[in-house]
Amino acid sequence: MIAAMASNRVIGRDNQMPWHLPADLKHFKQVTLGKPIVMGRKTYESIGKALPGRLNIVLSRDPSYQLKDATVVANVDEAVSAAGDIDELMIIGGGYVYQQFLERANKLYLTFIALDVDGDTQFPDYEASGSWKVIEEIEHEQDEKNAYNYRFVTKVRE
Repeated sequence: MIAAMASNRVIGRDNQMPWHLPADLKHFKQVTLGKPIVMGRKTYESIGKALPGRLNIVLSRDPSYQLKDATVVANVDEAVSAAGDIDELMIIGGGYVYQQFLERANKLYLTFIALDVDGDTQFPDYEASGSWKVIEEIEHEQDEKNAYNYRFVTKVRE
């Protein structure tokens, strides 16, 4: 799973990320490129297209929902099956999709943004789902391109 979140675990507002952090977008691309990604319909529609260089799998409860540039599935098991025999399946959101996959997740790529912001979607309380060990943490200060301090943290389930 990969997500960027504010200090209060907010990940979205009105189907958008409530910040612009170019370094996180670059990090997201580096981590997910070449891997299958799973997202919900709303996340797909907020992006507006399939992300290149990745198998795009979109979860939708609407059986008539179809996309030309992505594989549409109805549930978590279908998403895992559609990804095939792979080393890492990247769950990219939104909030409901993160909740659905959290119990299966064994690795989290998290960006913690030093910001409290109002939002309508939060990342689930992953710490309540088990014990996680930090295997990498990189801190960054705000700069001319990135308006907030942020940390890239990779955690694995213990």
